[in-house]
Amino acid sequence: QGQEKLSCNPKKENRTHVVLCELGNPMKAGARITVDLELSVSGLEDMGEAITFHLQLQSKNSPSPSNASVTVTVPVEAEAEMELRGNSLPATTVLPTSWRWVEGSRRLEDHGIKVEHVYELHNKGPGTVSGVTLSLAVPHLLGDHVLLYLLELGTEGGMNCSHHPALNPAQV
Repeated sequence: QGQEKLSCNPKKENRTHVVLCELGNPMKAGARITVDLELSVSGLEDMGEAITFHLQLQSKNSPSPSNASVTVTVPVEAEAEMELRGNSLPATTVLPTSWRWVEGSRRLEDHGIKVEHVYELHNKGPGTVSGVTLSLAVPHLLGDHVLLYLLELGTEGGMNCSHHPALNPAQV
């Protein structure tokens, strides 16, 4: 007929987390109740694809061999929204018409104007992420001609990086 909030207490028994909820006492014979439980569970990153709850109804008044129990398995789905942001510094580069790339030179200015590309990968949540692979294709050749001379590739924040093609082949 009416709705009431249950009083629930978490416990830990035999390395299992138990939540005990009191439904009320005394109950009339043949009484029917409906209970909606909303559980908030954290730390599910390593739980696999599902989590299982064992629900059991017990009476304190008289021991009953037919204590009703049910097992509910709920799929676990991780959700995280990733966002990639990028900038080029300077944003616009214009080569002078008289500029020529100097083969074999070890001077940086003979290989072009310095342009730095910065990419930031952000996790907007709500879950954490691991094992993310980001692949960036940088057009460094135009036919047999050098379009961009790649000097270095760096990362921050504990990320691993592998690269191709070879960086700074003329050791500028």
